[in-house]
Amino acid sequence: MRTTLRRVAVVVLAAVVLARWVLHHREAASGASRGRPASAAAQPLPPLPPVAGAGDADVLVMGRLTLHACEIGSRRDTGLPTAGAYCTTLAVPEDWHAPRGRQIRLKVAIVKADTPEPAADVVTFLDGGPGGAATDDWPEVAPAFEPLRQRHDMLLIDQRGTGGSNALDCPQLQGAGDSPALPARADQPQTMIRLLQQCLAQLQGHAAPQFYTTTEAARDLEAVREAIGGPRLDIVGISYGTRLAQQYAARYPDSVRSVVLDSAVPNSLALLSEHARNLEHALRLLFARCRAQPACAQRFPDPYATLYRVRDRLRAHPQLVQLRDPVSFQPLQLTLTAADLAAVVRFYAYSPLTAALLPLMLSAADQGNYAPLLGQKKWLADDLGDQITSGMELSVVCAEDADLLSPRVQDEDSLLGNDAIRQIKAACAVWPRGTRPAHFHSPWISPLPTLVLAGQFDPVTPPAYGRQIVRTLTSARLLIVPGAGHGVIGAGCMPRLVARFVDTLDAAALDASCLQRLGGVPAFLNYNGAGP
Repeated sequence: MRTTLRRVAVVVLAAVVLARWVLHHREAASGASRGRPASAAAQPLPPLPPVAGAGDADVLVMGRLTLHACEIGSRRDTGLPTAGAYCTTLAVPEDWHAPRGRQIRLKVAIVKADTPEPAADVVTFLDGGPGGAATDDWPEVAPAFEPLRQRHDMLLIDQRGTGGSNALDCPQLQGAGDSPALPARADQPQTMIRLLQQCLAQLQGHAAPQFYTTTEAARDLEAVREAIGGPRLDIVGISYGTRLAQQYAARYPDSVRSVVLDSAVPNSLALLSEHARNLEHALRLLFARCRAQPACAQRFPDPYATLYRVRDRLRAHPQLVQLRDPVSFQPLQLTLTAADLAAVVRFYAYSPLTAALLPLMLSAADQGNYAPLLGQKKWLADDLGDQITSGMELSVVCAEDADLLSPRVQDEDSLLGNDAIRQIKAACAVWPRGTRPAHFHSPWISPLPTLVLAGQFDPVTPPAYGRQIVRTLTSARLLIVPGAGHGVIGAGCMPRLVARFVDTLDAAALDASCLQRLGGVPAFLNYNGAGP
C-alpha cells in the first residue's frame, strides 16, 4: 500500500506548493515593475500548529511501563507539526520463537485523553506503508482522532523495523522507483542486487530482516498491551495498518473491543498485485467527472487520452527541463521520464484536491510545458523518499506476498505496468524471507464490532475491498465517502462517526447521512482553481 495519511497530507501540501510556485513565476515576471528583483525567493510555508499532547506532568505510569513526556512527529526543521506525548521503549525478542535470543526495543507512546478520567479501553493507531512509523506520522492524523481523544487515551507503537523500533533503514533504497523499497535504477538487476546486499551488510549487526513481518508485529502489539496493564483495544488501522489490525484481531480477539479499518486491505490480497488495475479504474472515474462538467470538458476534452499521449512521448523521449525548485525557487535542471509521470499521477490520485489538478497538469505537459509535473516529481521525491522504512517493507512483502505475485498481460501497457511485480520478485530472491502462518491469507471471520471506511475514488484500496471484508463479519458496516480517495478517516464528519461507533459499538445505528454532503473537488481549469 505504501501509504499513510501523512503521505496524503504531503500530497495535498504539494498542491499548495504548486500554486505558490505558479504564483511566484507570475510575480517574477512582473516583479521588476514593482521595484522587486524577479529572482527574489518566497518565504517558506509557516509550520502547522502543534497538536496538544502530554499535559503538565512529566511522568506517566501505565501497567509496568513508566513513560516520560516527549515530543513526537517530524523534526521542527521540516515545517511539519509535532505533538506532545509520553514515551518509553519496551524490549521484546527479535525472534519470538527464541525468547532468550537478541532483544529489540519498540518505541511506545501514549497520547493522553482530554479528560482526566479516560475510558478503560485504549485506542490504537496502526500506521500504513508497510514502513510507516506511528509516532512519526501521528501529528498528521491527530486531527481525525480528536473526537476519540475526548474520552480515550491513544496508544502508538512504531512497528518493528520502523522509526524508533530498530529501523531497517537503508538510505540507498529510499526514494523507490516503481516498486516498494527498491532503488530508482531497479530496472538494472545487478545494480539492484548490489544495493540490496549493501543494505543487508549494514543491517546485520542489529537486525535479522526475516523477523520483521506482520505476524511478529501482532505479537509485539499484544506484548505492549499487556505491559500497559492489559486494557482492551479499539484498533484503528489505515491502509497497510488494516492488514495488521485483522491479523491481530484474529489471533487475540479477547484483547480487542472494536476495529476501524480505513482504506482496507483484504487478507486475501497480495500487496502490489492489483496496483496497476486499481489506478486505471480510479483514473477513468476521476476523468469521467471532468467530462461530465461542461467547463472542464471544454477545457480538457479527454484527460485520459492526454495522459497516455504524454506517457508515450516520454517513453520515446524523456524531457530535460529547466525550472525552479518548488520550495526554494532555486534554478534546477531535471529529467522527466514516463516512470516519473506515473509516480506523480499515482500519488496525486490519492487526494481529491490533488486529483483535481491532474487534467490541468497533463494538458500543460501535452503542450510541451513539463515544468508543473517535474516540479511535483521533485517535491514528492524529496518529501516522500524518507517517510518509508525500506527494509521493513521488503521484509513484509517478501514473506507475505511475493510468491503470490505474477505479471498480468492486461496490465502490461497500463500506466504502472508490471515492473513493480518483476522488481519485487527479483529483490525477494536476495532479501531474507520470513514465514507466514498457513491461514494468513484467509478471510477474517469475526463477530467483533467493525467499521470499514472507503473512498469512492481510492486508487489503491477501492471500495470493493471493503465490501469483500464485511461479507465475513457479523457486526460490521461499510461507509463510502463520495468523491474521496485514499485515507478517509479525517473526511468531513467521519471523525465524529468513528468516535460515535467506538463509544456505542453499534455501526448499524450510525447516521452517516452527513457523508453525502461531501464530494470530489471540481477539476482546476487554471491554477486559480475551478472557476466561479
